[in-house]
Amino acid sequence: MPAPHVVTRFAPSPTGHLHVGGARTAMFCWAFARRMQGSFVLRIEDTDAARSSDESARGIMEDLAWLGIHWDQGPTLSWQGKAIGGDPYHVGPFSQAQRVKTHYDPHIMMLVEKGLAYPATESSEELEVERKKATAAKQTYRYNRASYQRIASVADRIKLIESGEPHVIRFFAPSGPIVVKDQVLGDVKIAPGELDDFVIRKADGLPTYHFAVVVDDQTMGITHVLRAQEHLINTPRHVALQQAFGFRSPIYGHMPLIFNTDGSKMSKRDKAKTARKALADAIAKGGDAGQLAAKLAILPTELDAFLRADNDSLDTAERIARHLRVALPEIEVADFREAGYSPQAINNFLALLGWNPGMKLPDGKDLERFDLAFLSEHFSIERIGKTNGKFDRKKLLSFNGDVLSAMADDAYFEAWRAWATACEPEFASKLASLDAATRALLVGAVKPRAKTFREATSACAFVFARPASYDVAAVEKHLRANDGQGLTLLRAFSGALDKLPTFDAPTVHTAIEAVATAHALPNPGALAQATRIALTGTTVSPGLDVSLALLGKAESLARIQACVVGHN
Repeated sequence: MPAPHVVTRFAPSPTGHLHVGGARTAMFCWAFARRMQGSFVLRIEDTDAARSSDESARGIMEDLAWLGIHWDQGPTLSWQGKAIGGDPYHVGPFSQAQRVKTHYDPHIMMLVEKGLAYPATESSEELEVERKKATAAKQTYRYNRASYQRIASVADRIKLIESGEPHVIRFFAPSGPIVVKDQVLGDVKIAPGELDDFVIRKADGLPTYHFAVVVDDQTMGITHVLRAQEHLINTPRHVALQQAFGFRSPIYGHMPLIFNTDGSKMSKRDKAKTARKALADAIAKGGDAGQLAAKLAILPTELDAFLRADNDSLDTAERIARHLRVALPEIEVADFREAGYSPQAINNFLALLGWNPGMKLPDGKDLERFDLAFLSEHFSIERIGKTNGKFDRKKLLSFNGDVLSAMADDAYFEAWRAWATACEPEFASKLASLDAATRALLVGAVKPRAKTFREATSACAFVFARPASYDVAAVEKHLRANDGQGLTLLRAFSGALDKLPTFDAPTVHTAIEAVATAHALPNPGALAQATRIALTGTTVSPGLDVSLALLGKAESLARIQACVVGHN
């Protein structure tokens, strides 16, 4: 079966979770392939043996599958009872580590035999001396081709390679200009002599990224390469290698980057920055760094190094965040999954960071809300912009809230339970224990006020556990102030609730208004806040009538009584 005309690819390095920027790249590659009735390839670039892991590779695949970005060719993943991936055109394997002997080594030797690549035996120490000389002379360092000149014949170069003497393989860079034809940025020209003789095979025998990607794109039939602009610096090297082999060059499109709203690059280091600031604030307020280190099970010297930004340890950041109860910013797709975001909202939001459908709504506003089906039908490279995107978290949260609120209640509950099963299994078991009527009441209480499933979980946590403590400031303001007005209202309200023949939200609402009227309150606010403190320990909860109905009569009365007794 011949390969389809258009073949795109997403080629992540399995060194961690999938960054949202990578997710956008994958989505655009997928959408273009779908629009053109082509094929989308997932390739795992794992030649960095020290940093790559099978666990990361699987995590990336699961993140893509969760987003709905399913690949036509690539490693096989079982997802929700279906298999994603495979090798219908027999161009695999799709892990670069498995392609060294079968694909990269033969192509390396092709270049060596043509005199276009050669072994270089300089040690890292020798190269460092040359770099320092160039720096001292205020010149750009370029490898001086000493090994090429020392070993003049192709036969001798091959003999050295086969001898086992330590070496790398360098590409003999062309002296002429290089032109990268880019569908987003236009032609990008590299002046003659700009490229140096870069390494294409490392001393450990593994190819460099530059070499492997060129061989893979050719042998896998990749026709279009869409990737972030940060890769543009690499593309002239790839074009030079393609020309040396006589390969066709894929059609390139280098897309704008994604930044934070403050203009900084969105990266995993943002988590460390957030934790570092929280730690500094805690110490400034009188916290003892040594005691904090002990509580965090971190050596004081390591904590001090983190505080000075000598390292951005994710483990340290997460420990600090848990201890200080600070939310770290979501950066990877897995972060957003765990926070309870909808894949539909993430896809919609990411698609607008660098692409515009160019369509208007009847009221004249730009079309912004759409799904993957719409994207795959309308995506085009021509509508990719050049301006870097700003990751507006408030806008994403708004998108997500709209997606969740638009769900039917039954669908919302099932999606919520599915999220909890994966991310909060203990809470998932509590949801599963509820009867149909309570489920409906619970969804009705949290859906209008929660923009993520994690927010929904927090909003109803009081239903499953009595307050472990009470907000001190709230107690003073809403219970003890005005000669204990709040406590007086709670006693009266408890008596009214106890007399109710039924205990549903409408009946409870009537009781709230009756007690407020009986005490000449201008509105039920004072009673509501006092009751919320009794039920949840804070002044925050869903609608009070619904909150009481969720707890039931006996539990509501018990909590009110406990609060009154505890604060007399």
